[in-house]
Amino acid sequence: MLTTRFTQALGIDHPIVQGGMMWVGRAELAAAVSEAGGLGIITALTQPTPQDLVREIERARTLTDKPFGVNLTILPSINPPPYDEYRRAIVDAGVTIVETAGSNPEPHMEMFHEHGVRVIHKCTSVRHALKAEKVGVTAVSIDGFECAGHPGEDDVPGLVLIPAAADQLTIPFIASGGFGDGRGLAAALALGADGINMGSRFMCTQESPISQVVKDRIVEASELDTNLIFRSLRNTARVAKNAVSDEVVQILAEGGEFEDVRPLVAGARGRKVFEDGDLDAGIWTVGLVQGLIHDVPPAGDVVRRIVAEAEDVLRSRMALVDAAPLPA
Repeated sequence: MLTTRFTQALGIDHPIVQGGMMWVGRAELAAAVSEAGGLGIITALTQPTPQDLVREIERARTLTDKPFGVNLTILPSINPPPYDEYRRAIVDAGVTIVETAGSNPEPHMEMFHEHGVRVIHKCTSVRHALKAEKVGVTAVSIDGFECAGHPGEDDVPGLVLIPAAADQLTIPFIASGGFGDGRGLAAALALGADGINMGSRFMCTQESPISQVVKDRIVEASELDTNLIFRSLRNTARVAKNAVSDEVVQILAEGGEFEDVRPLVAGARGRKVFEDGDLDAGIWTVGLVQGLIHDVPPAGDVVRRIVAEAEDVLRSRMALVDAAPLPA
C-alpha cells in the first residue's frame, strides 16, 4: 500500500487519479478506477445539461460505493456553459471531490468549502499552483510539458516541474503528464509528488467509452506521434498527429490566425473521432505517454498493476542503498 498525503486527504487507497477528459470521463470509467482504489473523475461538461450530470453521478453510484470526483473545466468562451448551474448540481448531488481546471477556481471556492467539497486544481506551473494553494484548494494536479491537452506556455517537463513544485507547495500535489506505468509513479513519488494523474493511459482501457479504433491507434503509436498546435497563438495544445492537426500546424506556421483553423478544430469534429473511430475527423488529445501504452486492459487492472510495479521499483532502488559499501 502506498499511503501519501494525497490518499489521506481524499480518503482513497492508491495515489492514482483518472483525470477529467472531455467525452471520456463518464460513469463506467470513473467507477472502475475508484472501485480499484484510485480516484475516478466524471467530466461535467461531457454531460449536455446539469440535470444530465446529476443522472451520470447517480449512475456511477450504482457501479461503486468508493469515492469519485467530478471535473469542472472553466474556460473563457463567447457562449459559456452555465457553470454556476453545474456547480450547484455537483453540490446538490452530494459529490465531495471536484477537479477544477482552466481558469482560476476562486469564484467557486466559497460554495465548495461551504458544502465540504475538496478541490483539486489542475495547473501547468508552480506560480499557478501557489495561487491555487492560496485560494484554499485541497490539492494541486500539476501538468508537465509531456501532457495531453494544454501544457501551458513554459514548456517545462515533469522532471523539473515536479521537484520545483515540491520545493514550494505545502499542500499535497499530484503529477500529471507522461505517466502510464509503475516506473512513472515511483519516479513522481521520488521527485516529491504525492501521486499521479493519468488521462491517456485511462483512455486506453476497456471501460473508456471511446471507439476501439482510437484505443488501437494509441497502442500502435509512439511518443513521436503528437502535434503541438496553437503555438503561435500562445494557447498550445498537444494532440494526436493526424491529417487535421498536420494541416493546423501548417496553416499557423504560414502566418494563419485562429479564424483560419476554427473549422478544423471544432469540438464536434473531435467528438466524432471518439464516437465513430474516424481518426482524421478532427483533432483529439493524447499525450507523449502513448509511446508507453501497449495494451487495452480493464481500468482497475491498470490501477492495481501500476501500484504493484511502483512498489517493486521503490523496493529495488532502496536495495541499492542497502547494498552500497560504506565509505572508507
